[in-house]
Amino acid sequence: MISITPVILCGGSGTRLWPLSRKSFPKQFVPLIDGKSLLQLTLERVGRVSPNAPKATLCVTTEDHRFLVTEAIRAARVGHTILLEPCGKNTAAAMALAALHAQPQDLLLFCPSDHHIPDVGAFAAMVQRGCAAAAKGAIVTFGVVPSFPSTAYGYIQSGKSNADGHSCQVTRFIEKPAADKAQQLLLQGNVLWNAGIFLVQAQTLIEALHTHAPDILQSCKHAMANACHDEAFIRPAASAFVACRAESIDYAVLEHHANVAVVSFSGAWSDVGNWTAVAELTLSDDEGNRIDGQGLVLQATNTYIHAPHRPVVALGTQDLLIIDTPDALLVANRSHDEKVKQVVARLESQFTPQAVQHRKVARPWGWYDSIDAGERYQVKRINVRPGAKLSLQMHHHRAEHWIVVKGTALVTRGDEEILLTENQSTYISLGIKHRLENPGKTELEIIEVQSGGYLGEDDIVRFDDIYGRVVD
Repeated sequence: MISITPVILCGGSGTRLWPLSRKSFPKQFVPLIDGKSLLQLTLERVGRVSPNAPKATLCVTTEDHRFLVTEAIRAARVGHTILLEPCGKNTAAAMALAALHAQPQDLLLFCPSDHHIPDVGAFAAMVQRGCAAAAKGAIVTFGVVPSFPSTAYGYIQSGKSNADGHSCQVTRFIEKPAADKAQQLLLQGNVLWNAGIFLVQAQTLIEALHTHAPDILQSCKHAMANACHDEAFIRPAASAFVACRAESIDYAVLEHHANVAVVSFSGAWSDVGNWTAVAELTLSDDEGNRIDGQGLVLQATNTYIHAPHRPVVALGTQDLLIIDTPDALLVANRSHDEKVKQVVARLESQFTPQAVQHRKVARPWGWYDSIDAGERYQVKRINVRPGAKLSLQMHHHRAEHWIVVKGTALVTRGDEEILLTENQSTYISLGIKHRLENPGKTELEIIEVQSGGYLGEDDIVRFDDIYGRVVD
């Protein structure tokens, strides 16, 4: 078995799965399947493709999502390196950074972080079938045998078989087609859905970028040459990277490169790209209804309900998608599921905070949920993981009351330290340095009541932070 280094591309905003997926918490981090996120499932899956994979997984993400990636890695229990893009520049730049970080002979498996492939064994076997072609200098892509004429996926047209007996030459890449064109493609019989998964030697990719996208490669070389390294992250130099052209690897390289091979995959696969795809992950009843959570259907057909927090009832509905979250609700006809991005764009133009931000917000130490707010007050439910601590900080415009409802809290308040247990509380005056820490082995949960003239998250002056966030 050839040694492979998985590279997980963790970018993307996932706005087609709004309101569950938002820019601050995209779909790859949302627990969608059996309490696990798509990223966690991807990390577990790539750990099966090579003996060294659990020690060598490289994740490429952004500063904004670095701790979400770290949490998924912790849950998947894999060894890792995290490479932080200063800003998103699409897949060509992300893959270039990874190839420049690797050794020239390394065989790199590039995978999106948000696909669902339930048959892990079949996935591992597919990747191994591409190794011979990749080792001989081809860029290997993987195509899924189509089960219906989809307009949501791009296609790969395959040509004659290669000598390795497992791959074929790629004749051309086809953009997402109209419905009639998709039907014609399936009838001709030599096309596959483009899965966006690639296997290639690092040096092969670098040489292909040098030929077809030298400007992208040069920007990435400068960024990596001046990268900062710490215990957890690799940070390419922002000054060099921000000037990089943003383009997908398909447009930048694959459509122009001579030596591209494709390996077919006939197992179950989904890019979980819209709510119809999410619905299909749940078993249906006799009327085609699918329920995730506390949904109830009466005299309904072909209706999907996502309702993890409260009862949601659909009466006499047909062909509906109903997605309920604590602070936003989507009701859409199934035929319009590809237009959810337009809804998000409209909400963003109206400066609606729910377009990009959840009520429940992930933090490197845990999370907080803004459960109530009004004039001059806000109430949060805060959860701190065992051993974690918030930054040492102060606020200019608000005071805070903390009430412990579960676990043990170590509170720094000015020059004193206080140990609080369940049902005990403390008060943090405006302008006082303070810190919240969980010294125990179980989750710490507190209720925080903020009061003051301004309650925004930017009213934080940090003096010390174990997670490397900016201090003042």
